[in-house]
Amino acid sequence: MNIPDGPLTPEFVEDHIAPLFSLALKAEKLRGETYLANHSLGRPLDQMCADVHSALELWYARMDHSWYDDDGWLAEVNLWRSNTARLIGLPSYDCIVPKVSAGQGLRAVLNALVGTKPINIVATTGEFDSIDFILKTYAAKGVANVTWVAPSKSDQGVPLYDAKDIVQAINKDTDLVVFSRVFYMTAQILDGYCDIIAAAHANGALVVCDLFHAAGVIPVDMVSEGYDFAIGGSYKYLRGGPGACWLAIHPSTFAKGLRSLDTGWFAKADTFGFERPDEPRFKERGDGWLEATPSILTPYQAKSGLEFALEVGVDRLRPFSLERLARLREVFKSRGIDMHTPEQPDGHGGFALMPHKYATGLWKSLTENGVNVDARLGFVRFGPDLLNTDEDFDRAACVVKSLL
Repeated sequence: MNIPDGPLTPEFVEDHIAPLFSLALKAEKLRGETYLANHSLGRPLDQMCADVHSALELWYARMDHSWYDDDGWLAEVNLWRSNTARLIGLPSYDCIVPKVSAGQGLRAVLNALVGTKPINIVATTGEFDSIDFILKTYAAKGVANVTWVAPSKSDQGVPLYDAKDIVQAINKDTDLVVFSRVFYMTAQILDGYCDIIAAAHANGALVVCDLFHAAGVIPVDMVSEGYDFAIGGSYKYLRGGPGACWLAIHPSTFAKGLRSLDTGWFAKADTFGFERPDEPRFKERGDGWLEATPSILTPYQAKSGLEFALEVGVDRLRPFSLERLARLREVFKSRGIDMHTPEQPDGHGGFALMPHKYATGLWKSLTENGVNVDARLGFVRFGPDLLNTDEDFDRAACVVKSLL
């Protein structure tokens, strides 16, 4: 992409980055919309169309040889795995297991722990709906016992989780601890996660960290941070659309010899050998966690957004994201709109909150009036990305003010 070095500024973005998103920006103008839901579905790059087309060209040109050729579909899948590993600080592509959703990644871990007794899990009440629903379903089936940790602090009415509460919930019977690095509802970045991991490991438990709102937003180094597993995807800040999700496995976790019941023929030691021994033989490391025939278009779909994040770098994206969030809050407050301003702005992720008693109704009205945002349990969420301008913020503020 040849994006120049240097700090991001509105002028830099207009000159060097906005042209890479001309299709998305043109479509927004045609819709008459101000798009501030990048925390939900990130804008795709123009390159995404060409990347997906190249996958289809292989299909037309080579048919089933698209699987086998060294420059075919599987090579692209492994490139996406490799780039994802780089983004979150893992040493090799085989630490990344492609998944359709983050919830599927969690289920793979749960199904590696299923045995003769229920899995004892510690999780927070702030996990995303899919994670929450999966854990509650396992509990309802008697497959798991879940200890739920609620928020014990608040910042101007925004509930906050304390790592100490999670640590206190862990004991010698705990098998698995599940928490988010950045909470989906409030954008809180969880401090003290190292203490959680240390307590879990001291009690013989494994850790699953949800990185969906962290990867591409804040620096992540999974090797040094020490999660046994992480789940995430390209849907939001990595601009890859739905379906390109992953289960990440810490290199040290492979030595534990875990095997998930979520498996299939791509996990076989010789996938295309079609041997069928009575005792299943698995590939090594993360390849042994693969399932059946993988989705092919999603790695192509997610390629450009991931490469963009790696080329620009989270170290450049994060300061500009914080600047855009601060500017959004400033513009809204100048119009008398109550926005949550965190006591520590760098302690929150990639979106801002507007508390409102009827947040869901306000969100729907905003969408009907050309401001694309969303709402979660008493908060309207505004997710600017580096392409959003001060004019976008002013336009959105005018609509919000008129509706209030």
